[in-house]
Amino acid sequence: MQNRGYSADWLYQLKQKNNIVSIIGRYVHLEKKGSRYWACCPFHNEKTASFTVSEDDGFYYCFGCKESGDVITFVMKYESCDFADAVKILAKNAGMEVPEFTGDKEIIERKKEKERVLKLLDLTYKHYQQNLLLPEAKPAQEYIKTRQFTKNEIDDFKIGYSVNWTELIDYLLSQGFTHKEMLSAGVAQCKNDKYYDVMAERLVFPIFDSMNECIGFSARVLGQSDFAKYKNTAETIVFQKGRVVFAINLVKALKQQGKLDKIIIVEGQIDVIAMHKAGFKSTVACMGTALTKENAHELKKLSNKIVLCFDGDDAGTKATLRSIDILRDEGFDVTIVSLPDKHDPDEILKEYGREYLEKLIESALPITDYLINYELKNYDINKPDEKGKFATSVLKHIAKLGSNSEEEPYLDKLRSLTGIPNDVLRRDLDKIKGEKIEEKSDKNITDSVLISRQNGNIKAIRFILSSLIYKKDYVDKKIDYCKLLPGYKDIIEKANEGLPISSYFDYFDVEGIPILKDCLNFDFLEVKDVDKRYFDECVWAVAKQEFERKLTELNEKYKQCETVDERVNVATQISELNKVIQKKNVEEFYVR
Repeated sequence: MQNRGYSADWLYQLKQKNNIVSIIGRYVHLEKKGSRYWACCPFHNEKTASFTVSEDDGFYYCFGCKESGDVITFVMKYESCDFADAVKILAKNAGMEVPEFTGDKEIIERKKEKERVLKLLDLTYKHYQQNLLLPEAKPAQEYIKTRQFTKNEIDDFKIGYSVNWTELIDYLLSQGFTHKEMLSAGVAQCKNDKYYDVMAERLVFPIFDSMNECIGFSARVLGQSDFAKYKNTAETIVFQKGRVVFAINLVKALKQQGKLDKIIIVEGQIDVIAMHKAGFKSTVACMGTALTKENAHELKKLSNKIVLCFDGDDAGTKATLRSIDILRDEGFDVTIVSLPDKHDPDEILKEYGREYLEKLIESALPITDYLINYELKNYDINKPDEKGKFATSVLKHIAKLGSNSEEEPYLDKLRSLTGIPNDVLRRDLDKIKGEKIEEKSDKNITDSVLISRQNGNIKAIRFILSSLIYKKDYVDKKIDYCKLLPGYKDIIEKANEGLPISSYFDYFDVEGIPILKDCLNFDFLEVKDVDKRYFDECVWAVAKQEFERKLTELNEKYKQCETVDERVNVATQISELNKVIQKKNVEEFYVR
């Protein structure tokens, strides 16, 4: 059993005061059908609703991606926060006071460290903000003027300044923080036993997570320097570069106001701020140009529509190509802006104005159209050999569309570009798709081999446990299920106590126990009208396996007998056990 840091009784009360339908309904649109509520899953791409919420049992389950949990789990996954933070969110919603956290020592220490780091970072970004007003901040003030940032942008993005190498260190020491804590938070480094501000003499952009907490910084050098133009906080307990989306807190706020229709992704912080200033409030940037699966997963929670607006240079093109498959796999509706050569969004706004960029965004191309244009730059289709290579490259892109109705318009477009007949293109496309199907089927064969190695009675065990958990009437109360299934004693004991379904998430690491997760989400319609008979068959299947194990042991023991009396004794046991198996007698597992 797991220790989640709070008593099971308190967690039960927390969940009682946070109706799971009401909470999840704030994030996704739920429709009631029968005794459950349904929605398109917020954790994977789908067009038909397979995400279901049980109000009575207090948990959710997706039949598509198999995500499941209670209301705390949902908040953790949707808000990308840990268990303690999810509890805080729900407690605040219910007006409940959070008791002292009493988890494992290691968990408690990590929680304390995280809280100290977040507090330190909160004070740091506010201190940088104050620094921006000082006479010593003139280089930063001049830079801000050249960028034409107004007070609105400075306030919205909490822009600040680090005045020198040691001033922040002294300030944090005065606030009761140690050098060690500064190192842990990523705001300081040490050289020759001297601690210094990592962002020294730079314009500082705080980075906030979706919970609106400062988790790190990105800073720009001012003027000529041998140092890198931008510097980001190193990896810390709260800052992992591959998961960070700059300005996600502002976009989340936009969604909460009902004003978010799409998310625009650009390359850097300056571009984000310039876009916000111009009215494109739903703009974000990843840390560096590399968008990751984790970034996509975070953005998916906010909007299904993405506009890629990377710089109009080779690096921007490469970043776009890297991002396409990640976003497509996550199920986004993606369009791509092609900016003029060697221009970034900030430069476009300054040279051509907002209306020009708005037209570029409105005319952004769907993925396949963009990729066709990209391939046209790589091949001279007036040459027969390059025309064929171009067609093959484009067909590989078309093969990812997934349906004939989506493919046909692009086959027509490819025919008009190359003159290659549609039937030829279709044959080549089907061949490419066939190769992909073959790759998938090879994987499925591997998966089925792994599944076949499972415990032969895993289905029987799963049904027995599911029936116990859900307190089914057909459960044979004469049987001691802890004796029948000793490996699942903890689960059975909680089932015998009548534990509410949602409380299993408080006592067990459900994600780490696949069979328990399957039991909590068991579809009893699979055995409708035969549930009693099937249950008895499952009990016998498990019992028989144990009897056969004992029979094997007795047969081995018989071979090693040294006297006639010993053989007679063992033979008698074998005979009796065979009779039990023949009669399907499970009395050995009855409650004594």
